[in-house]
Amino acid sequence: MAQDSKDIKDTIGALDDYVLLGRSGLRISPLCLGTMTFGESFGLGSNYEESKQVFDYYFEKGGNFFDTANVYNFGESEQFLKDYIADKRSQVVLATKYSLNAGSMGSKVKFNPNAGGNHRKSLAENVDESLKRLGTGYIDLLYVHIWDFRTPIEEVMRSLDDVVRSGKVFYVAISDAPAWVVSSGNMLADLRGWSRFIGLQTRYNLLDRSLEFDLQPACAEYDVGIIPWGCVAEGFLTGKYTRESVAEKINDNKSKFRSSSIGRAAKKEQNWKILDEVIAIAAEVKRTPVQVALNWMSQKPGITSPLVGARTKAQLVENLKALEFKLTPEHMARLDAVSAPNDVPFPYSAYASMDTFIGKGIQTPEKYKPMFSLSEIW
Repeated sequence: MAQDSKDIKDTIGALDDYVLLGRSGLRISPLCLGTMTFGESFGLGSNYEESKQVFDYYFEKGGNFFDTANVYNFGESEQFLKDYIADKRSQVVLATKYSLNAGSMGSKVKFNPNAGGNHRKSLAENVDESLKRLGTGYIDLLYVHIWDFRTPIEEVMRSLDDVVRSGKVFYVAISDAPAWVVSSGNMLADLRGWSRFIGLQTRYNLLDRSLEFDLQPACAEYDVGIIPWGCVAEGFLTGKYTRESVAEKINDNKSKFRSSSIGRAAKKEQNWKILDEVIAIAAEVKRTPVQVALNWMSQKPGITSPLVGARTKAQLVENLKALEFKLTPEHMARLDAVSAPNDVPFPYSAYASMDTFIGKGIQTPEKYKPMFSLSEIW
C-alpha cells in the first residue's frame, strides 16, 4: 500500500549530527563529500569556482568529512581543497588515499613503477606529495586505496603505523579490499600495538550488495566503519535513464567509466526492476530516487557515512535531503526484496539451515544478522 510522505515523521538526522568512525573518537558527518569531481582532468568534474560552491554549501550545512585521493584529477582535487580549507583546517576531517599510480592512468608524468602500490616507498612519498598539494601538516584519515596483492600485509600495517607515529597521519583506513585484508590487518595491528583500520571504503548500492556477505561481517567483528561509494550506481539509480536513453549514454565518451558502468547495469533485467521499485517508493514518499537510494543505504547495518559526489551545488542539495526523512520498515523490506542477489555463494548458502546444524532457538548476534538474512533468500 502506498504511504503518503506526511505519515513519515522520522528522519535520518542532519549533516551536523556527527557520528563516530569505527573504533575511534573521530567525529564525522553522516554523509561524506567525495571530491573526485573537483577538477576537470578526468573529464567528469567541475572547475574551481563550481567546486568551491559545492564545498561551501556542504560546509555551511555542517558537513565536515571530505574525501579525496592523490590521483583525483591528477592532483587538482587536493590542490582545490588546499584553498578551500586554508582558513578552516581544524574544522574539517580530511581523508585522502595512496596506492594508485598516476603515471599508468594517463597522467603526463613519466611512469615510475614505485609511484603506486601499497609498499613503504609508495606510502612515504605519496603522503609527502599529498601534504604539499593540500597545504597542510597532517592528514586526518589516510586510506590504502586498493589492495595490490603484491605487498605483504605486515609491511603495509607497519608502514601505516610509522606515518601515524610521525604525526603526518592521524588515522588509517582501507578501500577496495577483500574481507581477509581487513581482518588480518587489524588482527596484526592489535597484536603488535600498531594503528588499526578504522574505516573501509567500498562499493555498495542496491544493484550490488556483495558487501553484505564477507565485508560487512568482518567490519562488524573489528568495529570498522563503512563508507560506501557508488551509492547511486554512477547515476543509474537516479531514474534519469530509460532503456532507450542508455544506448546514447554508452556512446558518450566523456566518461568511459560511468558509461561502461551504466551499460553493464542496463544489461540485467533485475536492475530495471530495482529501479522501478525505487521510483515507485520515491513517488509514494514525495522524494527523488537519489534520496530513496541514499536513505536505504544509510539505514543498513554497519554503514557509517555514505559517500556522495556532486558536480554542481544543485546535485549536492538533492543528495543532502536524503537525511530529511526515514523510509519505513515496509519500504526497506520492499527494496531489500527486489534487490536481493540471485545467487548466494557457499558457505553463506548453507547458513539458512543453521538451526538444523546447531539447534533451534539459539540467539544470533545482531552484527551477523544481515549476512544470515541474505542466506535465507537462496
